[in-house]
Amino acid sequence: MGSPPRFSPWVSWRRILCIVSLPFISSGFAPRMKNRQNFIFEKVQPSQHRYNWSHLTPLELQDRSVGLQTEQRAGRNPYFTLEGHEFLILGGSIHYFRVPRESWRDRLLKLKACGFNTVTTYVPWNLHEPERGKFDFSGNLDMEAFILLAAEVGLWVILRPGPYICSEIDLGGLPSRLLQDPTSQLRTTNHSFIEAVDEYLDHLIARVVPLQYRKGGPIIAVQVENEYGSFHKDEAYMPYLHKALLKRGIVELLLTSDNTNEVLKGHIKGVLATVNMKSFKEGEFKDLYQVQSNKPILIMEFWVGWFDTWGNKHAVRDAIDVENTIFDFIRLEISFNVYMFHGGTNFGFMNGATYFEQHRGVVTSYDYDAVLTEAGDYTPKFFKLRELFKSIFVTPLPALPEPTPKAVYPLVRPSLYLPLWDALQYLNSPVLSNVPLNMENLPINNGNGQSYGLVLYQTTICSGGQLHANAQDMAQVFLNETNLGTLANGRQDVYIPRITECQLLRILVENQGRVNFSWKIQNQQKGLIGPVTINDIPLESFTIYSLELKMSFFKRLRSASWKPVPDGHLGHPAFYLGTLKAGSSPMDTFLTLPDWNYGFVFINGRNLGRYWNIGPQKTLYLPGSWLQPEDNEIILFEKIMSGSYIHTTDKPIL
Repeated sequence: MGSPPRFSPWVSWRRILCIVSLPFISSGFAPRMKNRQNFIFEKVQPSQHRYNWSHLTPLELQDRSVGLQTEQRAGRNPYFTLEGHEFLILGGSIHYFRVPRESWRDRLLKLKACGFNTVTTYVPWNLHEPERGKFDFSGNLDMEAFILLAAEVGLWVILRPGPYICSEIDLGGLPSRLLQDPTSQLRTTNHSFIEAVDEYLDHLIARVVPLQYRKGGPIIAVQVENEYGSFHKDEAYMPYLHKALLKRGIVELLLTSDNTNEVLKGHIKGVLATVNMKSFKEGEFKDLYQVQSNKPILIMEFWVGWFDTWGNKHAVRDAIDVENTIFDFIRLEISFNVYMFHGGTNFGFMNGATYFEQHRGVVTSYDYDAVLTEAGDYTPKFFKLRELFKSIFVTPLPALPEPTPKAVYPLVRPSLYLPLWDALQYLNSPVLSNVPLNMENLPINNGNGQSYGLVLYQTTICSGGQLHANAQDMAQVFLNETNLGTLANGRQDVYIPRITECQLLRILVENQGRVNFSWKIQNQQKGLIGPVTINDIPLESFTIYSLELKMSFFKRLRSASWKPVPDGHLGHPAFYLGTLKAGSSPMDTFLTLPDWNYGFVFINGRNLGRYWNIGPQKTLYLPGSWLQPEDNEIILFEKIMSGSYIHTTDKPIL
């Protein structure tokens, strides 16, 4: 990602001198009068001041009345103030829902120790309200605890509550049940969508209000939705959300966030417009100038890396390029937020997907080539940014937290297995339907349908021929227990050989992640979409099993009649059971599955996420906090062909 470093060695030396005498940059620029409506990029002799914000932390700043504001003064660029003091936002993104709760403090301390003063986080609606009116803010989803912990560490918070967040999460953070109603239009003022949004915001914002700056909390700004300029279906939508936040008690600075070329379509009058970018170019701000010429620039997302999708190469970005760009931001007094400082992991089924010619799920790791690794370890980017920040602050940075120890555990060879067909009895009761139902419209979970996982459709057929089905995203077709083929990426037909007596047709469909960006979110129903035909004759009378693979299912599996794993490899979907021996003091590790093919790993019933031998991801991060001393139950649900051993390593393999 990004361009190669732009500084020769002698320019780098000049840059060092510039940093040493880095401005309180206000007096370091002269206005270009005929272009005053634009940001000033010319630099003259810098002042001899450096930054001192030691008194501007949540614990130190007790007298509060005005919060984060924007100001302008003749002869210089507009700037932010916090309680009247000039302030530059040095933000870094950490998503609490992608990080084990036990690791929150470590990641936030590392953000502070690097030199940042603000943490930004999204709020995922789909995880917090898994069923209508049923909210979950516990454990890893305890948003309030994360925000208060940030304050304790000494960080301000910019909250990005959605309702749509993108974030490479399933359906951009919107609950999949919204797809049940064919008349509902996501991200518009359509009645059914807005009604659901209002109910969610009623609950969420009541939790947020006490955490605001002027209430004594660390939240200094709140984002209105996310990147609406790239969607732009309804002119009334963003103003509606703006008013929705205000009337529920949000009093801090409100902002929008869009790509630089879409800010004209995404901004709201009276709300600070911010932009996202991967590289620094003066011309990138021309649309922002049209929206607001008298406000400071905030780069809401400066992309220091990128996410990975299955079957593509691992994305990386040069650390020197990142350092140089952030130096430019600081030199020009541009506030910014690093996306991501620490990406974390798409545990379970939370990952989203892209669709450019074909559907590609986002991998389990959300490493993002970020400033900290997926497991929270230091990177060259971290040390370069820490040195840069050290050079601009009057007060020393906090000491570095100790690296998180890793372990290599004994090999695990699963000794027992259970074919999928034998496990069906331990699932919840199946749905009986004359026609196949998509995942979202299954009459389960109190009318909320199925959000994630797999669905097995079964019916009896008495003749062969050309089977046709629209399966989203990947389906394996079986005749009894024989695999006949796969439906995926536009393939919708499988030939069923001639049969002499009635047989059981089974179609196992997996949701590999709903698209999280673009107008395609409107059509992300999963499972079988529409009728299934053989030789153009619709099939009827389906038994439909929901494989959500929740912890309750694995508790029931403990009473199953598991079978010894035979020699050789088994080629049908099955669960494989083994024991991971973690010793008396479990530590973080990474799982590798070198001769397994495709499936999911569950540790003590917790879903670590998807593995797939097409890469680019080769290891699964296993937090030590999710392990218990000594023996741990490890179950693989392998869909294609079993392997032999489960390995661990103390380093990720990319």
